[in-house]
Amino acid sequence: MGQDVIVVGGGVMGCAAALRLAEAGLRIRILEARALGSGATGVNAGTLSLQIKRVSLMAYAVRGAELWAGMGERLGLDLHFRQPGGLNLAFTEPEAELLKRNMRERQDVGLPIRFLSQIEVGKLEPALSDKVLLASHCPLDGYASSSVVGRAFARKFKALGVAVNEWDEVTGLDRQKGEWRVEARSGRYTAPLVLIAAGAWNRALLQKVDVDLPIGWRVNQMSVSERTTPLLNGIVGHVSGLMSLKQAPNGTVIIGGGWQGIGSPGEPGRPMAENLANNLRFAAHALPALRSLRIVRSWYGYDSVSPDVMPMAGAVPGQDGLFTICCVRGGFTIGPCLGALVADAILGREPDLPLFDPGRFVKQPAVARTG
Repeated sequence: MGQDVIVVGGGVMGCAAALRLAEAGLRIRILEARALGSGATGVNAGTLSLQIKRVSLMAYAVRGAELWAGMGERLGLDLHFRQPGGLNLAFTEPEAELLKRNMRERQDVGLPIRFLSQIEVGKLEPALSDKVLLASHCPLDGYASSSVVGRAFARKFKALGVAVNEWDEVTGLDRQKGEWRVEARSGRYTAPLVLIAAGAWNRALLQKVDVDLPIGWRVNQMSVSERTTPLLNGIVGHVSGLMSLKQAPNGTVIIGGGWQGIGSPGEPGRPMAENLANNLRFAAHALPALRSLRIVRSWYGYDSVSPDVMPMAGAVPGQDGLFTICCVRGGFTIGPCLGALVADAILGREPDLPLFDPGRFVKQPAVARTG
């Protein structure tokens, strides 16, 4: 039996789209080069912070957080979703002014944010540095366990009868006689519709049909400490975006902030020692107790990015039946929302939030002038 839609890429965005399509009654096959959720989805810190999302994407982020709140029940597996609220910190007067400006913009679009003084921060998070000058607090900030997401989707897809090919890299893509042919290591698959949701690998896949979208990548690196006594009640970030902290239920502290490693999609990468040291130094400045803890592991993940730092989500220009989704900064939070919206477009429904046309990066042929 053939498929109605082939989804290439089994991260949170591809899986969210596949789930919506399957629940609408379509026959779906997912082709994933590794295991479901093992790419950017599975190696990010799992933070669902609304304060650090772009104002222009706030509606998508809020809906994404709402979807995460019910995702465990929907998939039938505990994703360790928690919503303890979060802080965004400022240590200097210029940082405090930037924090006020940024968060007032978010207040203006309805995000529930309040500002906390140094004393108030100390009462809420006693382990944080007393050098915090000002903080913003959002009760909607939370997190989920990114390492469980792939397994949860796999269980749900099995129950729905979705065909899932893991460890099955796509090697070819073309269109013949009104159908898409997708060549994978396990064989050839055909369907009238294809969704490319492979993140930083999207560019190489789309190039197979002579579509070259300017999809770049970031090599975000993170670290985790040994287990320790309770230090943090909620998630913690910095106004610069260069530091994020949260403590997992097992007592480990997860440290991130977008510091870059070295590598490119399709090649082995590695953390960058200097950036790693700076990330840990910054984190210990905010949470002094980290200075006495050992770092157990550091790792990295590829995150796709567009020139305007906005998503690409929707129909691929000039390619009937081909869709793409990638370049979503904060993709773990926003992914369930955008995946569902792209699925609606595939189903021929009008998405209730605007998509992000990949065609904005395709140069249109010049129109010849006469006269």
